[in-house]
Amino acid sequence: MKDVFARLASDFLSAIVFLVIYLITDNVILATSVAIAGAVAQVIYARVKGRELGYMTYASLALVIVLGTVTLLTNDPRFMLAKPAIAHFAIGAIMLKRGWMLRYMPPMVVETAPEYVTAAGYAWAVLMFALGAGTIIVAWTGDLKLWAFYISVIAGGAKVLAFAVQYVVFRLVVTSRRCAAARA
Repeated sequence: MKDVFARLASDFLSAIVFLVIYLITDNVILATSVAIAGAVAQVIYARVKGRELGYMTYASLALVIVLGTVTLLTNDPRFMLAKPAIAHFAIGAIMLKRGWMLRYMPPMVVETAPEYVTAAGYAWAVLMFALGAGTIIVAWTGDLKLWAFYISVIAGGAKVLAFAVQYVVFRLVVTSRRCAAARA
């Protein structure tokens, strides 16, 4: 679990740096420049350390450079704020693959309720698309405090809530089906 949070922090480091510097200085050009430099430095550091970089790392770097350049050219922070939406859309698209979630479930759940796991996978895809759309809507307002609240509390809270609901539903379904099978 610790590794997951470290990877997420790494993936969103440039957005975090951008937000912090922009909130402190109110300077779009400085915040964007530092975010771009930080993303490039992050990739260089990983390569020097011999770490294998995945597709998402390079995609994130490309997004920071492209959206950062547009932000610099327009002097408009909304383009940098939209970056997490693209990640949500990409993850949502991956989650549209039937049964993607089966490999992450305990064998008991896969054997007992595979159709629920498949349905939950699609529900997660819908959630990612909804969060991505919400991110774009909030980013377009240009209100950094609202955006920070949305990304941290709303988007993060929605994922935690979805996980909790999924856990309870799976637990109830598996328990119910195993009890019914034991009685039969």
